[in-house]
Amino acid sequence: MSERIIMDEAAIQRTVTRIAHEILEYNKGTDRLVLLGIKTRGAFLAKRIQEKIESIEHQSVPTGTIDITQFRDDKEASTVDASQPPFDIDTEITDQAVIIIDDVLYTGRTVRAALDAILGHARPHKIGLAALVDRGHRELPIRADFVGKNIPTACDEAVSVYLEEVDHSNAVAIE
Repeated sequence: MSERIIMDEAAIQRTVTRIAHEILEYNKGTDRLVLLGIKTRGAFLAKRIQEKIESIEHQSVPTGTIDITQFRDDKEASTVDASQPPFDIDTEITDQAVIIIDDVLYTGRTVRAALDAILGHARPHKIGLAALVDRGHRELPIRADFVGKNIPTACDEAVSVYLEEVDHSNAVAIE
């Protein structure tokens, strides 16, 4: 099976810019806004969105990462210390508008795990979801508030997101 490029570097940059503007509109600015990127590629996308928001609004938005490993329902229970918050951010997220950022939205299980992780340790004012790619095939009633690109796929296809920070290139491909 060959790989088909769906988004190149320029398309990803345009998409990050659009999502940053949509988040600002949704939140009516940067007040009480927090970005949490799901490890690994969601964290890098969150950083890119943060930088774009800063270039637009000239204000830095608190941005961190969230590790949902121990909250997944399709993996064996881990021995991670559940008393520690699964997110790494230098600010309190209670009463904030938290935007969860991920690279690909598929079944919804990763997002459900992120919600469990956040709500187990904090009570945000509201939570939104941004995804670079929405490929469909939801198993849970979850949808993104901000979508870079809807890519209809077959269940046997794979969507790969490549980011410079991890993969030394920027692209979205279907295999």
